Amino acid sequence: MRTFWNTNHGLHTLDQWAPNCWVQVTCPDKDDAQYLQDQLHIPDYFLDDIADTEERARYDYDEGWVLIIVRIPYVKEVKSRTPYRTIPLGIILKDNVCITVCNFETDMMTDFVSYQKRRGVGFTDSVDMVFRLFLSTAVWYLKRLKQINARIEAAKLHLDRKVDNVDLIALSRLQDSLTYFATSIRGDETLLSKLKFKLPIDELDADLIEDVSIEMNQAREMTGIYSNILESTMDTYANIINNNMSTVMKTLTVVSMLFMLPTLVASFFGMNLINGMESFPLGFPIALTFSIALTMLFWWYARRKSWI
Repeated sequence: MRTFWNTNHGLHTLDQWAPNCWVQVTCPDKDDAQYLQDQLHIPDYFLDDIADTEERARYDYDEGWVLIIVRIPYVKEVKSRTPYRTIPLGIILKDNVCITVCNFETDMMTDFVSYQKRRGVGFTDSVDMVFRLFLSTAVWYLKRLKQINARIEAAKLHLDRKVDNVDLIALSRLQDSLTYFATSIRGDETLLSKLKFKLPIDELDADLIEDVSIEMNQAREMTGIYSNILESTMDTYANIINNNMSTVMKTLTVVSMLFMLPTLVASFFGMNLINGMESFPLGFPIALTFSIALTMLFWWYARRKSWI
């Protein structure tokens, strides 16, 4: 799906392409790809790069085309091993052509368009739009990190009541998401530092770049903090599980020994040997009393040693 935006004095949709408009392409199909290649003449290989979900953040310059890939946060709506991850957003610039291409429908781009409409100012040029996209990316990283932190706290509350595999697996998947975020944020920061020297920027752009750098730095630090918290939390619950397992094994050992003592006495008096109690009327009660007394004595000793 492609949308043409007039970026002067706010965002307004256009029926067709016009010079200096913003072409927003979301989840491109064959018709969109054909239009971009035949009508706007963008490099065809770059669409394949954007379609690669593992493509790193980078900047290229090819025959006048400025080709940028930035990693943006993305939440999978369906159940997934990693609910939070990052995806590539392609930005294509040349003279009066400005295009963004993303192979996923994202809340970030929807919010970006909505915010720019409310802002009602538009963009001074395509470079201004690029850095505003970077700023929106940083802000959405922070939003997603807050959501991840909320999930971590919810899982910890459940684990405080009962150590459950479901919550531990959920924490493990959030750890994967934080790893994706940390890697992508570092890549975006590196890309931002390059674009400061590759794109023609003015004073307003410089101020915007400083804001983006602050937000990106905060996102990177929060990712590191949450990752450390999650790692220590996983280690803590792993130790709790090991301790619980040791307690269970110790209890089972003590119970086995309790049952072993009466069995030992019964086996001793049940041997086919002369022990003087074969014809004694009180032989069985004596053996039974001795078994109970020996078991109670071991129980008292185990309690004294805090084995149970």
